[in-house]
Amino acid sequence: MSSYNYIIAEPQETGVLLIKLNRPEARNALTTALLTELAAELEAAQENDLIRAVVLYGNDSVFAAGADLKEMAKLDAVGVLQDVRPKIWKRIYDFKKPMIAAVNGYCLGGGCELAMHADIIIAGESAEFGQPEINLGIIPGAGGTQRLIRTVGKSLAMKMCLSGEFINADVAVASGLAAEKTADDQTLERALELATRIAKKAPLAVQQAKEVLLKAFETDLEAGLHYERKAFTVLAATEDRNEGIAAFLEKRKPEYKGR
Repeated sequence: MSSYNYIIAEPQETGVLLIKLNRPEARNALTTALLTELAAELEAAQENDLIRAVVLYGNDSVFAAGADLKEMAKLDAVGVLQDVRPKIWKRIYDFKKPMIAAVNGYCLGGGCELAMHADIIIAGESAEFGQPEINLGIIPGAGGTQRLIRTVGKSLAMKMCLSGEFINADVAVASGLAAEKTADDQTLERALELATRIAKKAPLAVQQAKEVLLKAFETDLEAGLHYERKAFTVLAATEDRNEGIAAFLEKRKPEYKGR
């Protein structure tokens, strides 16, 4: 287990790294220090071949209730312009391995933006998602407007960002923000189960699949199909691709090496 002040990193024997946000006294409000620790841990995980997937979790009652307002209130326009947070968020976004967010309770503001940095969201029945920055006279500033509208569509994104109203787990699943809804006491378990399943797949194929899927947010269909075919071709040269086909034909479980 790594030593941090605001997160807890727990490697699992399954090739999964569990990262818990650890500011329970502040409902896991996201400070610059917390985000810096998270970015550093993800970068370390990126270089660790034993880690093949990450689960990001708050606790049983809250994921993250937003940015730390006390820290935010100290910044004037120049301070916001020079804020290091955009670079930290970019470091989190650049994580190339699969990341699953397990969400119970409030997932608001920066917390919702953090969850959207994950590739898959598992929502407990108590989960509430929202971008309530409008209530403070501001707007989302860590990708909330851009990622939300690309995920849930114009009307719901407008409703959430302009009214500040939250959506529950059922709406999150129906709109595509979350992949599944679970009972609260099963949210983390299900996220770890799914991450373990992904961790058993060929690592290079998983990373290429993630990269190409994310390209769909940034490119038109023709360009996306080009990226897909290029990745498909590159994987044809890997040992894992040959192992996967051989294992299927021989009716055995594949042993992927990430080569």
